[in-house]
Amino acid sequence: MLALLAIGGCAKDETVAAYGGADKVWRVVEIDGVPFGENATLTFPASGQIAGDGPCNGYSAEMTAPYPWFDAGPILATKKLCPDAASETLYFEALENVSLSEVLRDTMILSTPEGRSIIFKAGG
Repeated sequence: MLALLAIGGCAKDETVAAYGGADKVWRVVEIDGVPFGENATLTFPASGQIAGDGPCNGYSAEMTAPYPWFDAGPILATKKLCPDAASETLYFEALENVSLSEVLRDTMILSTPEGRSIIFKAGG
């Protein structure tokens, strides 16, 4: 009985991290069909978590939706001021609104049913 309880207590990661997203640094290349010229990243440092760097600030959030769903938030970010604040706001708002994920080798697409999307390329 104890063995069954131990097995049941182990939570397997069912997020996009377990389906090709983990162990990579994902760099934003496009938001809503427009090339993203700023530096922004996304990683999956632990089960149920995302983290990365926006154009200005580091960020993190919980992400526990099972693949292919994506639900991150609220995003917690440092508060440095910089000239790329508008790009960072665009990225963080898009990241909080996407609800679907797909990983194809070195490309990850986060999207909404309404057509919004963020395209990432694996950078390491």
